[in-house]
Amino acid sequence: MNQYIQAKQADFTKAVDFFKKDISVIRTGRANPAILDGIFVEAYGAKTALVGLASISVPEARSIVITPWDKSITKDIEKAITAADLGINPVNEGDKIRLVVPQLTEENRKELAKKLSEKMETARIALRQIRDEVKTIIEEAFKNKAMSEDDKFRFIKELDEEITRQNEALKSIKDKKEEEIMTI
Repeated sequence: MNQYIQAKQADFTKAVDFFKKDISVIRTGRANPAILDGIFVEAYGAKTALVGLASISVPEARSIVITPWDKSITKDIEKAITAADLGINPVNEGDKIRLVVPQLTEENRKELAKKLSEKMETARIALRQIRDEVKTIIEEAFKNKAMSEDDKFRFIKELDEEITRQNEALKSIKDKKEEEIMTI
């Protein structure tokens, strides 16, 4: 791998990791506490991440239980979950909140698969932007006579191979998640 790709390797990894995190909030038929990661609760005069205010557990395959450490903010947590529009209605049980993940209908599954494809396209755009940055650096080095024309074409070919590998990784992650969504 050439030094130009190595210099941007962390960016490639970040783009793929962001995609993984981004799709973890897409719900499948099973309960996954990761769907609550992006929820912030207005409590104590500030917006605080839900995970910092309560313990989250998955006692059964289709339910999530949120137990606030301070019972006085239970209503605030319930309001934040409702506002997050997860497609799951919170049930306030006094000292805890239960989220029952509903079975996905065929229509919901197709809609989630479509959303998954959109998120993958966003990740692919990020990879293309990184590729364009590296390609510009390589062409600039060639223009400044820091490399030969053969090296320039070899580096660009290696860059295209790396992009292909990264896109295949994204597709593999997407296919796995899509299989989870479509599995009844």
